[in-house]
Amino acid sequence: MQQKVPNRQEAFELLCQYTKSKSLKQHALAVEGVMRYFANKYGEDVEKWGVIGLIHDLDYEQYPQEHCQHTPNILKEHNWPQEYIRAVISHGFGVCSDVEPITKLEKTLYAIDELTGLVATTALVRPSKNVNDVKVKSVKKKWKDKRFAAGVDRSIIENGAKMLEVELPSLIEDTIKGMQQVAAQIGLAGQS
Repeated sequence: MQQKVPNRQEAFELLCQYTKSKSLKQHALAVEGVMRYFANKYGEDVEKWGVIGLIHDLDYEQYPQEHCQHTPNILKEHNWPQEYIRAVISHGFGVCSDVEPITKLEKTLYAIDELTGLVATTALVRPSKNVNDVKVKSVKKKWKDKRFAAGVDRSIIENGAKMLEVELPSLIEDTIKGMQQVAAQIGLAGQS
């Protein structure tokens, strides 16, 4: 069967099939938003980057101990291109995958996945609970407190910034901007 380029709707339906948790869906939407932001900034295929960001944690909820191990088969069953599959698996490099990020897309996904969690948590502790109020200095201040968002592996973010050859504050700023564009979708548009 011929591989076809998946569209956003197909990717979202697949995400919903494998992911029921609201917080995991919001994380997927946050990563999608940031990937779209970076693709636009770099002059890349916004749709492709967004779709890959959206389904990057496809197998996480059902197989947390085997993350990135089941996604290739799931995506192959749906005739996804190998390039997309490789990109998704590369985000787990050094943790649950030995596929090293090589392309700009892969390096970006690797760098921002954990960072979206830190930015989201920073937004949630603000009185407004609004990502539009988050500044780089706020994230950097929280960064230093290892107990804050303890599950966020800061070394992955640092390694990702090095791979992309960008300074950490710049990566944080762009990640915040990407998340601001989808603030309502990810539950970070403030208290209603």
